[in-house]
Amino acid sequence: MRPLPAAIIGGLVAGVATTALMTVARKTGVFGKTLDRDAVDWIDGVAGSRAVIGDAGTSVVEFANHLAASATFAAAWPTVRKSAPTLPAPLLAAGYGTALYAINIGAIAPALGITEGEIEAGPRKAAERWTVHVIQTVVTALIADRLADTSG
Repeated sequence: MRPLPAAIIGGLVAGVATTALMTVARKTGVFGKTLDRDAVDWIDGVAGSRAVIGDAGTSVVEFANHLAASATFAAAWPTVRKSAPTLPAPLLAAGYGTALYAINIGAIAPALGITEGEIEAGPRKAAERWTVHVIQTVVTALIADRLADTSG
């Protein structure tokens, strides 16, 4: 399989996996309020979606958004991979996930009002968000590299 479709498939699988992780971790008390719930609250605040489609419907909209973002960020993986081909994929992917976390959660999400900002969130919540981003990119990378035809 070509690297780009392989990466997008990896990103979609990772999006499902991280959503499941956040749901289970939140419901078992391992995580506090997770980023997906912050996003659901934001969508409702902007669009009033809970009054129209309920919490479950708003959660479906957020999930679709999460999968689209996962696929989009995964599409950059082949380029990231080419930038450091000798680095182990999990290490490179962890760096990529950290960069995505810093840009998306450290800067963009608070500017849009999706999150409160990482200093205000506190170290536990920030660590949870960072962990999910790293897991997201490592799963993406492992699946993408496995699926990609690198034989030439």
